[in-house]
Amino acid sequence: MFINKDSITIDNVSMGQYLLQAKYDYNKLWATDTGRNLAGRMTGTLIGIFPKFTLTFRKLTKAELNIIAPILDSESQTVTYYDPSTNQNETIETYTGDWGYTNKKIVDKLDDSFQCSFIALERRT
Repeated sequence: MFINKDSITIDNVSMGQYLLQAKYDYNKLWATDTGRNLAGRMTGTLIGIFPKFTLTFRKLTKAELNIIAPILDSESQTVTYYDPSTNQNETIETYTGDWGYTNKKIVDKLDDSFQCSFIALERRT
């Protein structure tokens, strides 16, 4: 199964219909004992892998933005996504980065797409 934007649900809202693209990152966080020793070998303690999803939303209507904005503004979100490491859907808690949009003509539809990142609160198990 390929990972696709339709596999993402946030706070029980299916995101696929609003998205142009979904970028999946699995960021490693290393402890302070990490680095290269004098022989050049990498050593250290991996604290964990923290999934991050950067979603590119298409031009949304006002009504659609009214659905999405409260999710983006909330302190945390419940995200369900397909994880290729486990070959199944996983559910995690996330927080979001900053977001914004452009509306040049002040009409009922945004002028451009926009992005927002969803970052895991805890490491992937």
